[in-house]
Amino acid sequence: MFDDALLSEIRGRFAHVEDCPFTGKRIFFENAGGALTLNKVVETSARFAAIPDNQGRDNPASQALVAVIDKARDDARLFLGAKGGAVVVGESGTELLFRLIRDACLGAGPGEALGSTVEHPASRSAMARWAAQAGRQHVLIPHDDALGQVTPEAYAAHVTPQTAVATVLHTSPVTGMGMDLAGIAAAIRAVAPECFIIVDGIQHACHGHIDVAATGVDGYVVSPYKMFSRHGYGIAWASDRLTALAHDSLVGGPEGNWELGTRDTGAYATFSDVVSYFDWLGGQVSDAGDRAGRLSAARKAIHAHEADLCKAMIHGTGNLTGLADLPGVTIVGGTDNPAREGLVGFWAEGHGSGDLVTALNARGIRTHMRKADHYSGNILTPLGKADCVRVSLAHYNSLDEVRAFLTAMREILD
Repeated sequence: MFDDALLSEIRGRFAHVEDCPFTGKRIFFENAGGALTLNKVVETSARFAAIPDNQGRDNPASQALVAVIDKARDDARLFLGAKGGAVVVGESGTELLFRLIRDACLGAGPGEALGSTVEHPASRSAMARWAAQAGRQHVLIPHDDALGQVTPEAYAAHVTPQTAVATVLHTSPVTGMGMDLAGIAAAIRAVAPECFIIVDGIQHACHGHIDVAATGVDGYVVSPYKMFSRHGYGIAWASDRLTALAHDSLVGGPEGNWELGTRDTGAYATFSDVVSYFDWLGGQVSDAGDRAGRLSAARKAIHAHEADLCKAMIHGTGNLTGLADLPGVTIVGGTDNPAREGLVGFWAEGHGSGDLVTALNARGIRTHMRKADHYSGNILTPLGKADCVRVSLAHYNSLDEVRAFLTAMREILD
């Protein structure tokens, strides 16, 4: 866990770490719905919003904007561990998943499309639509309800030499469990080496390791507002072979270009701010001599800090009882699941999840209720639950905040 001095420095780099601009003092445990924003991102957004010049013109301001974009693309490749391929800025992570999955489904050779029931509807809905449009069977691998995840072994049992397109959820925003992406990709490639593999990394990106080159996937999508940037854009990486497929583009436009129209230069610049933050943090927790090493060190430290916070939330800390030992509480994915990434979902018998969220809000603790709807029904319905409380952490959260949450839960459930 980060020491107090470093955690204070970390928290000082984010906007509204301790207060809501509408309600005042609060603890923010709703990071899966959108993480806090770096102060640097706020500054960069304002600066670029005021620039009147456009990209691609013969003037110094335009050339400076193009340099910002080129840098951000290089930063994104470094952050994702990508070699080659295209970095694409789009409307949102969901929109980019639809585009990458569409192009793979329409452009791949004959065969089925493979996904799993643990997936967020961003990828699952895209695959359902475009597999049908392409005349492909859409095979859904059942996830493990008790563990809240899908395994490489489950993919291996369903992949065939005819599997042409596959989707993988890196981390679930409902169960909080990360999938073994490297193992899943290897299981697919062992049987269907030419399969296009598209990954939803939206929940995972601010919690754990990413290395698209090592895993050999063809597409990886993130939503920067869930990784300390802002709303209004998504980032995707597409492999060279995915980029070579037909996709929406302007006739006569640059070869391999994915983007339609002029994107916001400030979006690129704020993604560079995020990568620079990880670089700074990696330098605080390691002696790594290059950016890639510092990014890796930052992720490891983030994962360890969040794991300690989740452990305290589940099993307690000091004289405070953890969720696992509070009366009537059941934790989604089990109490000691090593795949957990900064998120604890639970329900309490005799207490509505909405009522718990409201009671926590009244005590200045921001959480969220997940319902068995089109977003979370794939997880909650098999468990026989209509809803659950989601408490989602980030590395700027503190043990004191966990203590305040556990104190509040004891009061509410008494």
